[in-house]
Amino acid sequence: KGGLIASSPNILQSTLTYDTLRFGEFEDFPETSDPVWILGKEFNEDIFSDVTSRLWLTYRKNFPPIGGTGPTSDTGWGCMLRCGQMILGEALICRHLGRDWRWVRGQPQKEEYISILNAFLDKKDSYYSLHQIAQMGVGEGKSIGQWYGPNTVAQVLKKLAVFDSWSRLAVHVAMDNTVVIEEIKRLCMPWLDYGGGACADPQGGMSEPNGCLEGACALAEEETALWKPLVLLIPLRLGLSDINEAYIETLKQCFQLPQSLGVIGGKPNSAHYFIGYVGEELIYLDPHTTQPAVEPGEDGQVPDDTYHCQHPPCRMHICQIDPSIAVGFFCRTEDDFDDWCARVRKLSHSRGGLPMFELADRQPSHFSCSVDVLNLAPDFFDSDRLERFFDSEDEEFEILSL
Repeated sequence: KGGLIASSPNILQSTLTYDTLRFGEFEDFPETSDPVWILGKEFNEDIFSDVTSRLWLTYRKNFPPIGGTGPTSDTGWGCMLRCGQMILGEALICRHLGRDWRWVRGQPQKEEYISILNAFLDKKDSYYSLHQIAQMGVGEGKSIGQWYGPNTVAQVLKKLAVFDSWSRLAVHVAMDNTVVIEEIKRLCMPWLDYGGGACADPQGGMSEPNGCLEGACALAEEETALWKPLVLLIPLRLGLSDINEAYIETLKQCFQLPQSLGVIGGKPNSAHYFIGYVGEELIYLDPHTTQPAVEPGEDGQVPDDTYHCQHPPCRMHICQIDPSIAVGFFCRTEDDFDDWCARVRKLSHSRGGLPMFELADRQPSHFSCSVDVLNLAPDFFDSDRLERFFDSEDEEFEILSL
């Protein structure tokens, strides 16, 4: 299992072209007998090919001004926005190309891949561009150029996905550390009348095949295709100033789930996109590299070398991660979601660690109102000043209007 990733002259050359990085900052992936998990898959070899195939969204410069008169670069403030782009980019790849798709430099690009890249180009009319995220964030109380936390970027992505008719994603942000199965089924199957239709019992309540909501109703094959692919984002706080060690094993197990989209988080005011782990180290893509903005060519092709990380992935000890994170999962079908529910329930009963969130069939009674209407979720990334959370005028504590 040794020698998993080795540098090459091309990799070293590409590293030297990035204006915020210095030669020698990247270490080869270590020889290890530990399992290496990347976004739901275990690897013994070919790790580099898989990591390189993920979309790598970094700081950019010289793009059109945001809002017409705003910044032309996001260096220093856009790292969490870029991480949000990366976790959603992984969802789009899974949605349109499949988890096993591989990017190879210089090969002709698939039409679906070009469409995905176009969704993230730094211009106002791209679905998930920095421009769209930054301007949508204004509605969440974040001025353009202000730093985001993982909850804010999750809420913004949820709003932007509504306009993406091509991908037809259902983005759900699970609040209060609780994933409510009924809410997700209603979101992903809006045609299904939960109040008194196909799956309702005569008393008007929800029937529960096999005793729980995870079991689907007996639907015709063509009807099951009406499930809207789910992107599930779960903002979490796993400690005060440092991650509680009781959550570490559970966090690692999330990367083993086949539905994994990874984790956005990092260190205070420095965000990373975590895609896996080896031993006690998290593997991540780092957005803190400033590259020139990219424009499609006359043939519609996008120069895409800079959208794929071509050096060994970065690593950090898991204890160094800030406790404020958002975990992501993608469920293409209802069966995928049911499988995810079963796996999460199994994890919650294992002795490997403390559950990070609760899985509930229905909205718990202690929710005073719909979580789709009122979300009280602070972005806690400023760990060194947690007392600010108790200040009612703190901008980090937000009532998000959805």
